[in-house]
Amino acid sequence: MAKRVGVDKWLFGVVLLLVLFGLVMVFSASAVMAKESLGSPYPYVARQAVWALFGMLALVVLMRVDYRIYNNPRVVFPAVAITTLLLAGVFAMSGMNGAHRWIRLAGTTLQPSELAKPVIVLFLAYFLQTRIHQMDDWKGTILRAAAVPVVFSALILKEPDLGTAMVCMAVTALMLYLAGARVRYFAIGFALASPLLYYMLFHVKFRRDRMLAFVNPEADPRGTGFHILQSLIAVGTGGIHGLGLMEGRQKLFYLPEVQTDFIFANICEELGLIGAVIVVALFVALAYRGLRAAYLSTDPFARFLAFGLTTAIMIQAFFNMSVVLALLPTKGIPLPFISSGGTSIFITLAGMGVLLNVTREID
Repeated sequence: MAKRVGVDKWLFGVVLLLVLFGLVMVFSASAVMAKESLGSPYPYVARQAVWALFGMLALVVLMRVDYRIYNNPRVVFPAVAITTLLLAGVFAMSGMNGAHRWIRLAGTTLQPSELAKPVIVLFLAYFLQTRIHQMDDWKGTILRAAAVPVVFSALILKEPDLGTAMVCMAVTALMLYLAGARVRYFAIGFALASPLLYYMLFHVKFRRDRMLAFVNPEADPRGTGFHILQSLIAVGTGGIHGLGLMEGRQKLFYLPEVQTDFIFANICEELGLIGAVIVVALFVALAYRGLRAAYLSTDPFARFLAFGLTTAIMIQAFFNMSVVLALLPTKGIPLPFISSGGTSIFITLAGMGVLLNVTREID
């Protein structure tokens, strides 16, 4: 067993910086809109600050809880069952904007798809730790490992939320690859999923419109291409140094969902290339420290846990920034730690608490 040391202070510092920076940018992005529509500039940032505070408390508590406590079927399978019930429970709630993604309880909302990602990581870490040398057994290992992520992704896809479902499957694929799954299994899985993916992208109207807008946003600049074009205007306007904090113009009812999905565009406009590079550098630092913990862990469960929690954040960050820069079609995926969203920041910070506990076991 490795010697117990203090938590990774670099990782903790990066997480804290991202959270504080996120609160500043949520206020900057939402203040004018909130003042106009709600009568006060503070509702969005105040709600985000409350969730961030609870998330940091969860982080501090969980980084002191031995991660080995989760390596137990009495923890893993109830977590899977509860998450499945929550993912199914959203369909009993009235929809918002044509989607069933939230459970409303006691005046607040919970987004179960955010919980699904760390639970997938927990399940795969538990399942794969003893099957590293059985990855050629496609029935006993590959199919059984993929069962829970596929069920979660199917329920999330039904909401509908293709972006989060793709994040879940991407994390699953990377963890299976880390465990030693052969490339041919991924090729077979992609071939089987391709017809469904094609149908979802090109035979569901709003997604087809997004794909066409991604290819040629100028064809409908006030309709399907509006989001992409306004995002690119914000990014281009910022230049090297940006217009200055709170000075962005695209957030003034031009850039949609500016405090959530498109907050990186606001960062680029107000803080310029310098601010964007700083954000990217913070995520790279987080990735390095998280993957370092996975690499140095001698416990297979800890290795899978650290790898999965880290890659889940990096995949989300990659998707969000790529959408803002028009490198991918528009998807509703938040930027971890920074975008407004209570469930997202709380679950992400709790996951970081578990990761920080893993770092206590390495030199």
